[in-house]
Amino acid sequence: MQAEVELVLLGPGTPGGERYRVRVTTGSQWGGGTLAAVTLSLVGTGGQSPPCHLDWPRHRLRPGTTVVTEVTSPRPLGTLLLLRLWKEPLVSLVPDRWFCARVTVTGPLRDGDTGGGDTGDDDVAGDDVGDTPTATFPCYRWLESGCLELREGTARTPRAAAWEPRLLQQRQEERKEREEAFHQVRVRLRGLRCGGSWRSFEDLQEVLGGPGTPISEYVVQHWRDDAFFGEQYLNGVNPVLLRRCSRLPPNFPVTPPMVAPSLGPHTCLQREMEGGRLFLADYALLEGLPTGRGGGEPQFLAAPLCLLWLSPRRQLLPVAIQLSQHPGPEAPIFLPGDGCWAWALAKLWVRGAHFTLHEAVTHLLHTHFLGETFAMATHRLPACHPVYQLLLPHCRFTFHINILARDSLLSPGGIIDKATAVGREGTLELVARATAALTYTELCVPEDLEHRGVTDIPNYYYRDDALEIWGAIESLVQGIVALYYPEDSDVAEDHELQDWVGEIFTYAVLGNEKTGFPSKLCSCPELVKFLTMIIFCCSARHAAVNSGQYDYAAWMPNTPGTLRRPPPRTKEEATAELLLETLPSPDATGALLALLSVVSYEGGEPRPLGSRPQEHFSGAAPRRLLGSFRHRLAAISHRIQRRNAGLALPYPYLDPACVQESVAI
Repeated sequence: MQAEVELVLLGPGTPGGERYRVRVTTGSQWGGGTLAAVTLSLVGTGGQSPPCHLDWPRHRLRPGTTVVTEVTSPRPLGTLLLLRLWKEPLVSLVPDRWFCARVTVTGPLRDGDTGGGDTGDDDVAGDDVGDTPTATFPCYRWLESGCLELREGTARTPRAAAWEPRLLQQRQEERKEREEAFHQVRVRLRGLRCGGSWRSFEDLQEVLGGPGTPISEYVVQHWRDDAFFGEQYLNGVNPVLLRRCSRLPPNFPVTPPMVAPSLGPHTCLQREMEGGRLFLADYALLEGLPTGRGGGEPQFLAAPLCLLWLSPRRQLLPVAIQLSQHPGPEAPIFLPGDGCWAWALAKLWVRGAHFTLHEAVTHLLHTHFLGETFAMATHRLPACHPVYQLLLPHCRFTFHINILARDSLLSPGGIIDKATAVGREGTLELVARATAALTYTELCVPEDLEHRGVTDIPNYYYRDDALEIWGAIESLVQGIVALYYPEDSDVAEDHELQDWVGEIFTYAVLGNEKTGFPSKLCSCPELVKFLTMIIFCCSARHAAVNSGQYDYAAWMPNTPGTLRRPPPRTKEEATAELLLETLPSPDATGALLALLSVVSYEGGEPRPLGSRPQEHFSGAAPRRLLGSFRHRLAAISHRIQRRNAGLALPYPYLDPACVQESVAI
């Protein structure tokens, strides 16, 4: 999917004088557009043009678009030197930043030039249309509000720029600005390399609280809020754990008086449970898992149970937390009214467990390792097999990234050992446990949502987006299967297909029939479901559990990779000092963030879902199906972007424009 170019002729300024055609390009990054007014002026050796105002809704500075306008100067500007951009502050509940990619200028225009706004030529690559720019002003940065001065982009040494004092001055000011910015980076990196514990939350803020993504900045502000804690179960990086609680497990003895202050006077624990408004996050898979050592110190992990309540305000709130699978005097049930530090510490331990389960199971096993078995079996098929042609784009780079992960992350002494509680040994043990517990149902979106009882929980954006993408994939797969397998018997009698699914059954779930994975396929619907599951896991599911990692973990207290003190055995021992001592060391924090900052963003040439080359399909009919698939994905993308524009905390990870076709990072 290539960038859209939108040509909007905003109209010239005052008549007469010199006219310039100006193209303002917004980057394709999510959240890169703005509704704020933008003003620009050209500065040349002969003077400065009057300001040209790009006011919303006329400018429509949306991600991946180019807006065209004219700038008129009453006197000749001479050689263009600088461009001044001014972005007005925007009063909004949603942080408003604009990612300006570049501005190109053509002119002065000759008499009769129209400005190029109605050429009708859609340059989908995002380049300029119709003529060669006189000057290009590269930007490629975020603009919050205020003035930004851009130098014309031709490379010049200081000596070559000496002919114009304004260029030298601008160059000196830019150097000073960059030195100050990267000095702060050095300070932060030094902070992440110091040993020991964090001395204070001010230290944390100084080192970790710098400019980040819009979502990571939201996390910094809200990480201690109960509503945000609950929301992460729905729209964070592991949105497939929560399940409705119709009966409390026997090892989680929550009593009605415990939660009564949270639920309020007009209801009770049993009524809320019967009404389907209580939910459980159970980390039993972590119980007794071996933990590692980091920086020579033992690391710790809990296996908590967390009860959450859907309030009348449609907020998912934690109401009780037990940090062990074994209740008793040394495993108290923490409650919101226990004091700020006791409750904060309990939530910290849950978030640490959530990180471990997410990385080893939902991310590593369910997408990377399963994707590898799907790819291996698929590559054994003949290239002319329709399943091979359908799945090939969803196998791209999977072997490559998994080999890198084994060599650098899972190797002894690698980042997993340095930055996580369980280390390499515990991670491999957890993957083995999760493989034994894996079910076919949890990988099939509609069935998984039904099984977990979360089909009607409000503001569950992962569910809404995942169901739509699952439906789009399923529609494509149904069309392809119908072309090659008119009858169920055609599926059952395809020995190459049966060998393929048998290999996946053998190596993905180790031949375990209790998983519900098919070992053979006997009908067209069975084949459609299995292929849909594979494509979804290798694309959308991986995007959902991978792309937001840095957003939610850049502020480490929200997603600690390890914890350095044992879980508290009493509520009274919880203090601010204990919380700081429990957090990962600066060394471990730096190692983990360095990794997550890389893996959260697709490198190289992006391959969004649906962008497969047509050549992977032979024949006109499959290509028509692919065209319909792309149109459906585009409609989903439009709906998601429209929804996210009105959210204080958007959910962009399943926007099809951002979902890669394969497990490639």
